[in-house]
Amino acid sequence: MAGDTERIEQEIAQAREDLAKTLDSLAERANPQRLAGDVKKKVMATLSTPAVKYTLAGVGTVVVVVIVRKIVK
Repeated sequence: MAGDTERIEQEIAQAREDLAKTLDSLAERANPQRLAGDVKKKVMATLSTPAVKYTLAGVGTVVVVVIVRKIVK
């Protein structure tokens, strides 16, 4: 009977430790600063691709030309 009690106590202690690790992992994943950093990295990587870079430059040029034309008229 004492052996069963010790075994159960060890299982409970292991379950608590596993739960604590799981909660720590979830807290790290849900950290707003980490999430914002991940989003920032993905956006910067996307903006760094040549297709996006040149498209934005082209759109910017068209916008500037349109604004200058409206001002000059």
